[in-house]
Amino acid sequence: MVSAFSRRLLCIALVAVLACIVPPAHAQAGVAGQPLGVCLLADKGQREDELIRHPERFDCTTPQHRFGSGDFWAMTSVIDRRSTFATPLVIRFGSVWQDGLTIHLVYADDAIRSWRSDARGIAPLIQLGAIAQLPIPVRDPALVRVLFHVDNAANARGILLGPRIATLAEGDAANLGLAALYAFFAGMSLALIVYNLALWCAMRHRFQLHYCLLLAALLGYTITSSGALAWLAPALANNDRLRLNYLFMGLAGGAAALFTRSFFEDKDLPSWVGRCSNVIAMAVPLSAFGVAAFGAINLRIADLLYALTIVGLLAIVVPTLWGAWYQRSRFLWLFAVAWSAPILLAVLRVLNSLHLIGWNFWIDNSTVVSMGAEALISSLAVAYRIKFLRDERDAAITREVVARKLADIDPLTGLLNRRAFLHQAIGRVEHQQLLLVDIDHFKRVNETLGHDGGDEVLRLFAVALRHAAPDPVLIARMGGEEFALLTPATQRIEPEALLASLRRVRMPFDLTITSSIGTCTGTLASDLDWKALYRCADSALFEAKAAGRDRARALRLDAA
Repeated sequence: MVSAFSRRLLCIALVAVLACIVPPAHAQAGVAGQPLGVCLLADKGQREDELIRHPERFDCTTPQHRFGSGDFWAMTSVIDRRSTFATPLVIRFGSVWQDGLTIHLVYADDAIRSWRSDARGIAPLIQLGAIAQLPIPVRDPALVRVLFHVDNAANARGILLGPRIATLAEGDAANLGLAALYAFFAGMSLALIVYNLALWCAMRHRFQLHYCLLLAALLGYTITSSGALAWLAPALANNDRLRLNYLFMGLAGGAAALFTRSFFEDKDLPSWVGRCSNVIAMAVPLSAFGVAAFGAINLRIADLLYALTIVGLLAIVVPTLWGAWYQRSRFLWLFAVAWSAPILLAVLRVLNSLHLIGWNFWIDNSTVVSMGAEALISSLAVAYRIKFLRDERDAAITREVVARKLADIDPLTGLLNRRAFLHQAIGRVEHQQLLLVDIDHFKRVNETLGHDGGDEVLRLFAVALRHAAPDPVLIARMGGEEFALLTPATQRIEPEALLASLRRVRMPFDLTITSSIGTCTGTLASDLDWKALYRCADSALFEAKAAGRDRARALRLDAA
């Protein structure tokens, strides 16, 4: 059963998930405009004017990934819209790995306007959401079609993804909506990194560092995948941006594996799960590095290996959650809520990578959306975990304090024991008065009342000592029926008054109990001083016993 605090935290987490994974109305700006159909044709040296006259040569039914890699022509469906000064039009399409792109705008009067990429690829066209956007020149004839020529398309996801015809205002609205999304995630990530680093400096738990590493990698992924990097570094080629995108995503996957493992207590998970998590934590970044290094050679194979490591990352979640559930981890429910959206959307991305489902803008950008939800809820999970760590720390401190107190206290009388008494007494440089109090004929008490009765006499005698001595006085049971009192010489205790107070204590069965006191005054700066002072007081106690008991004697330290 979860506590009331846990239930409140769960409600907050669910609200956060819904707020982050359900795209608001303005977020639909990411797919602004009217979708266009795409037909493909392998490049075999055809000229664009010839292809424009014969659109029937294009294949409009075969899925794009089945064409393989190479050079291709791509033609959109009929557009028949005019770009005017009042409502200028733009062509928007997804960013993919390719060496170059030429775009031919075909007008109703057979005029063609062309745009050709340079060494940077489509980087100059990149907008937020990693969507390329090409302005359509204002002309009176309507735009009929758009013909694309793709140079060396890797075709890991497709050749031309999601082309749309939109107005410039719709494109601006898309940038504005996505800017709000990315700014929210970036700001939250930076705040959580600073917050958790501060906590780590104080608490030193591994999961806090792993969480910071995860957020830092996701922040880098957000900058590269959002297209903002194309604005920050205009000279960077689009394929290089995609390489960085893979690297940061791989680092995020590795950090996620480490965070998943370290978030739960060590006792929660089998050891083999930890070993597999460590392997996955290395495999995912290495596969991403493989894509970055060898993607230009064969991106399809490199991307497939990367997708398989992501499958391994998703697979390790199952035994991790099972182990946490089996061990009844207190953090499982919140962890499951936090990671439900990222895991679901990661599965969709893997299915897209394996060409089992088609490309979709929100699947392609799902990582930022889902990890935004994860980062927000995981911050609550981290706070929840820290709450338990704090409770465990406080309980440990309480146990330690109690243990120390029990180690210092005589369990029968509740007074200090000999060890604790000496620890507090030795080191006092001012003159101290030491009184040794011994119950007379205690052996007879045990013979008369039994050992239980003798213990009761010791307890009552200790209570009487506490009541008779003022607060600054150290009182201890030194062993058996011998007690010690230590007080500054300036606050001396009168032994006769103490004896009178002890005589008035009512004992079991109205038994008369008397005691003898030996006292001596001196310094306690060292162990040698204690031994000398104790010998002096003990000699005085011996004289009191020899004189008939039930009396006090005092000796000077030099005389003793």
